[in-house]
Amino acid sequence: MSIKNVLTKAAIPYAEALFDFSQSTQLVQKNYQDLQNVLSGIRASENLSVCLASPLISINDKKKVLNSLFLDKVSSTVLNFLFILIERRRIHLIEAIINYYGDLVNQLNSITSVIVYTAYLFNEEQERILKEKLEIMTEAKQIKLFIKIKPELIGGFVVKMGSKVLDLSISGQLNQISSYLNGSY
Repeated sequence: MSIKNVLTKAAIPYAEALFDFSQSTQLVQKNYQDLQNVLSGIRASENLSVCLASPLISINDKKKVLNSLFLDKVSSTVLNFLFILIERRRIHLIEAIINYYGDLVNQLNSITSVIVYTAYLFNEEQERILKEKLEIMTEAKQIKLFIKIKPELIGGFVVKMGSKVLDLSISGQLNQISSYLNGSY
């Protein structure tokens, strides 16, 4: 199991707890925006990242730093949530927690995130058609499309939705033919 999977697995209960609380207070979107702002702040400041990760800095000092930075910028719910993560020494999970919280928000709004790997960039018409087809396939109200260029695909594209992968690339087809010819299909 990779480090990323372990972090994601550890982050799930925290993200779900915050999401459930946010739903009960009808602040799902507001808290998500606040979490995004916190993540942007952490990413923008290497000193803040080091401070939060350091075992040499006390829990109270870390709370003071976050309080001074985010008191007027995020809701008390999000700030208290950050304090809980610090107290439980789980602040290193913040990015994974925010990502999973975002997934829960998307599920609530029937938005499906799809990563498309392609050898060449799609034009607007191709992207629109792909989105329409994916909306029909997934029965989602909206598709959030992330397109990544991978020239090694030669042509075609690979669609990744959660744990499902649809490989329509030339390199994928060549690999299938190779496996078939080698008898390891």
